[in-house]
Amino acid sequence: MSTAHTARQHEGDRTLTADIRPAATVIVLRDQLTSPRILMGQRSRSAVFMPSKFVFPGGVVDPADRWVPLGRSNGHPSLDKLDAESEGVDSHSVLIAGIRELWEETGLRLAVRGDSSMETWSAIEGWLSFIDGGVVPSAAGMQFIFRAITPPGNIRRYDTRFLLVDAETIIDDLDDLSGASGELLHLAWVPLSETSRLELPFITEIVLAELEDLLADPKSRRGIPFFCHRDRHSFFRHL
Repeated sequence: MSTAHTARQHEGDRTLTADIRPAATVIVLRDQLTSPRILMGQRSRSAVFMPSKFVFPGGVVDPADRWVPLGRSNGHPSLDKLDAESEGVDSHSVLIAGIRELWEETGLRLAVRGDSSMETWSAIEGWLSFIDGGVVPSAAGMQFIFRAITPPGNIRRYDTRFLLVDAETIIDDLDDLSGASGELLHLAWVPLSETSRLELPFITEIVLAELEDLLADPKSRRGIPFFCHRDRHSFFRHL
C-alpha cells in the first residue's frame, strides 16, 4: 500500500471519528414586524471549517462558560429543552457560549443591569470589558429553535444549538459593529428575504427555512428540530 494511500485512509478515519464539540449559534432578528433582518458574516476563505460561507455568529462551548454568572435567563420555554440529550454539556454553558461568541464576533452584548462588582468578576477571565457600565450577560427573550450535529466526514464536528433572540435585547448600538473581532467578514444586517443570495452552508439554509416558518406561524411548531449525525446513520426528529 502506498504512503499516499495510507495517508488518505488515515485522514478519512480521522474525519469519521472527529470529536463532536458542543457549540452555540445566535440568530439576532431585527425589525421582525416590518422588514425582518438577521445579523450574518462571512467566514474567511482560509477557514478550515465552512470557508467563505455566510453564517450566524457562534462557536464552541468553553469549559469556563459554566462559571460565568447569568443575569437573567427568563427566555422562551424552549430553553428547557437545551438539556435534552445534552451529552455532558449544561444549558447554562450553552447560553453563555452563545452570548460570548456574539459579543466577540460582533461587539454586541446581550445584557441587563446586574452585579458587575470586581469581587464577583475579577476571577472570570476575559469578561471585564463586557460588564463595563454595570451590566451582566442575559438570555432574556432567547429561544431555542434548532439543533444539528455535523455529519461524519468533516474534519471538525459540532453539536450546535441555534438560539434566536430579538435585537431589542442588545444594549449596544446595533449599527456599530466596530467592536467585532474580525473573525467574521462583511458583518451586516441581511434582509431575511435576501439570504438565499448568499453562499450559505446547507444546514444554515435549513435553519433559515425553519425560521421563516416559525415567524409565519409560531404555534405550528411540534418541537425543536434536531438533525442528528452522531455516526454513519443520520436521522431527523423533534426534541
